[in-house]
Amino acid sequence: MDAQRLKDNFAQVAQQGDAVALFFYSDLFVRNPHLRDMFPVGMSSQRDKLLRALGRIVSQVDDLPRLVPFLQQLGRDHRKFGIVAEHYPHVGASLVRTLKYFSGADWTPELEQDWGAAYGVLAQVMQEAADEDSLNSPPWWEGRVVAVERRRFDLAVIRVEPDRPLSYLPGQSVAVELPARLRQWRFYSMANAPRPDNTVDFHVRLVDGGAVSPVLVRALQPGDRLRMGAPIGTLVLDESSHREVLLVAGSTGLAPLKAILEQLAQRSVPPPVQLFFGARTRDALYDLEDLRKLAADLPWLTVVPAVSDEAPPTGGSLFAMDVRPGPNGSLVQVPLSGQRSEDADIEYGALPDVLARRGSWTQHDAYVCGPAAMVMSTVERLAQLGMDPARVRHETFVDSER
Repeated sequence: MDAQRLKDNFAQVAQQGDAVALFFYSDLFVRNPHLRDMFPVGMSSQRDKLLRALGRIVSQVDDLPRLVPFLQQLGRDHRKFGIVAEHYPHVGASLVRTLKYFSGADWTPELEQDWGAAYGVLAQVMQEAADEDSLNSPPWWEGRVVAVERRRFDLAVIRVEPDRPLSYLPGQSVAVELPARLRQWRFYSMANAPRPDNTVDFHVRLVDGGAVSPVLVRALQPGDRLRMGAPIGTLVLDESSHREVLLVAGSTGLAPLKAILEQLAQRSVPPPVQLFFGARTRDALYDLEDLRKLAADLPWLTVVPAVSDEAPPTGGSLFAMDVRPGPNGSLVQVPLSGQRSEDADIEYGALPDVLARRGSWTQHDAYVCGPAAMVMSTVERLAQLGMDPARVRHETFVDSER
């Protein structure tokens, strides 16, 4: 198998964009109509996921230590769709036909052999992981909604009780399916470390045009049912490290980092932790009250809220506090003129800029989650500030539903 030949061929095919996934699924369903019921009625999101997954697989085809864990995770996660071993050859055949069609005159017998070999390895790794997972875990968990707290018109915190213990690591996510949106699975991160009562919290933001988030945010009620897939994700705490911790969250990217924060709180001696929580507007800092209460109770935790799209209040500045003489010669912090006392700790500016103003992070482990542009700019800025990229773990989500 020639890895570079595969990469070059996929780069050529991928230039056709959405047409590639459209051809693939059309071929798959025409030849195997019994597979159609495994997929949602609307396929646009599914086509996007296919292209992203293929791109990642091909880019790492010559790096098995990185690729195999991803394929194993895919295999375990696909159990919730009802995928079994007999389905894999049908998928492989349609994939090869798709690649051949868009390669045109550049398609060769060698390419066909390479793709066949690559898909054979891919399918084997996924099947073995799924088979092993089936010995210990169900394909999905049934969940009952026990509480819904609507923090804003477009954001809700939802508590769910699984029908059996859900074993996961803080920072991981599960796919969620609703009875009203069958086969439309969307990923959401647990916002808490595992609890004795097994309940999990999700922070859900309404996405314009989304299929699942509007139901979760605006219509879900206590007592409603949903399904959850197997936990996935690598945004998890490095338990071997004793360095100080930097958490950087944009919007509902706070959820997995709040779970990691709870995990740190369970240590006998937690490390110093700084949590930066950013949003576009003050009102969008939906969990700030709870975070402030945590910081008041946990001496090792510092919470820094940041707002990117609003200017400081009149009379305020980038730095919200002033130091003035207090009683008995002590120094006290007071809010700057024109700023509400409850907002005195808010920084103004994009999260990467706020981080740069607040100091050096070279001795920290960093965990970053939020919108893709914010995560990428934060990771880049941390590298510019001297942080080792190997100590930065991150996860992104885009404005479409994850």
